[in-house]
Amino acid sequence: MDSLNMTPVRQDEISLAELLEVVRRWKWGILSFALVCTFAVGVVAWLMPKTYKAVIVISPVTDDARGAQLGGLGSLISEFGGLASLAGLSMRGDTKRAESLTVLQSEALTERYIEQNNLLPVLFESKWDAQKQAWKETDPSKIPTLWKANEYFKKKVRSITSDSKTGIVTLGIAWKDAEVAAKWANELVSITNDYLRRKAIDESQRNIAYLNQQAAKTDVVQAKQAIYAILQTEINREMLARGSDEYAFKILDPARPPERPSSPKPLLWIAIAFFGSLLLALLAAFARVVWSRA
Repeated sequence: MDSLNMTPVRQDEISLAELLEVVRRWKWGILSFALVCTFAVGVVAWLMPKTYKAVIVISPVTDDARGAQLGGLGSLISEFGGLASLAGLSMRGDTKRAESLTVLQSEALTERYIEQNNLLPVLFESKWDAQKQAWKETDPSKIPTLWKANEYFKKKVRSITSDSKTGIVTLGIAWKDAEVAAKWANELVSITNDYLRRKAIDESQRNIAYLNQQAAKTDVVQAKQAIYAILQTEINREMLARGSDEYAFKILDPARPPERPSSPKPLLWIAIAFFGSLLLALLAAFARVVWSRA
């Protein structure tokens, strides 16, 4: 009866001893295949163009920090919030950080930087004839544009990460020239600071003009006091903007030309190629044994 309950052994199953025998029999072929693949990948990694990533670490300047610089005038603005809102002054929480990050990676600012520095031939070097100073392409739909450059810059060149806890922002620029990568990273932060600083100055000047108009229209002493308090705040804000180069972002660690490429990484590629090809060769050897027994 016990013999009737025994599970029959399938003839197509491979035992551990047979697997080890396959490895022993094909060991030189498996190893040769792995070494050839590893060598080929190593050559490709060595010959591929190197990419360098320059990184700049910055901290967005918040409205709270500016409020501390303005001193006790911030409390006066809170007291006369209705009048301040009429003047277009922000009474909400800190929106400057979000605004600064948005501008830093905005299409308008990126395209302006690319256009001002004539980077289209640099970004699309393979399509540019340096001798003729013209595009090799004749089809208008294939000629690089600022929009295409911005898309390429966003996907392949620039990367931005932000720490939600500390608020620290890291901007990275990946390019084949280490000096150029560092230059672009530093300049992008610089033009963002300049743009937002000029914008803040223009806003303060408009607010000052509006508040002066309102002060001239009223004879109510309390209203005039409120207007002059807010007016003084706007004057101070304009002064702070004019005197601060790091208006939107405080530079904690400027970008420097990296000495080592960020990609490709030959050692990593070689390790992956060796173990991957070794596994592939083992699977191929086992598959051949199974196929011969079928």
